[in-house]
Amino acid sequence: MKKTVSLILPVLIPSWRFFKAVEPSPRVQWAVGGAEQSQAADWQEYQPRPQTLSIGRMLQRLFWNPAWNDALFVVSCAERIALGRTTHSINEIETRVRRDIHAAGKGGQGGTFKFRLVFVHHDGGQRVEDVVFLSDPASVGDPI
Repeated sequence: MKKTVSLILPVLIPSWRFFKAVEPSPRVQWAVGGAEQSQAADWQEYQPRPQTLSIGRMLQRLFWNPAWNDALFVVSCAERIALGRTTHSINEIETRVRRDIHAAGKGGQGGTFKFRLVFVHHDGGQRVEDVVFLSDPASVGDPI
């Protein structure tokens, strides 16, 4: 019985000891462009957080929030890319960004899109964005 409890407790009670340090995570932004995508693109945040939520919606999101789970997966992929580029992580983010572009109604423009990973911090009261990764252009294509 004691061994069973010792196995179940770590599952029920989260431990923060597995984090060596709490550091900022990269944000994913995307921009749709034509065949010749410019530097001054209109970058959109991937799955921006809602500004306000009702109490009922917050309670619902405690138990069912697949969009947040997907956003956490994208952050995990972004962290892997920031540490060392992996094709799998880039493809996963491209797939989700492509879906986000079509959901935003910008998929009909065709062409290509790029995504970038940005670390945001404040320096002297000003918001500073450090771009750590810029993807190659990918086809907007069809959502998967």
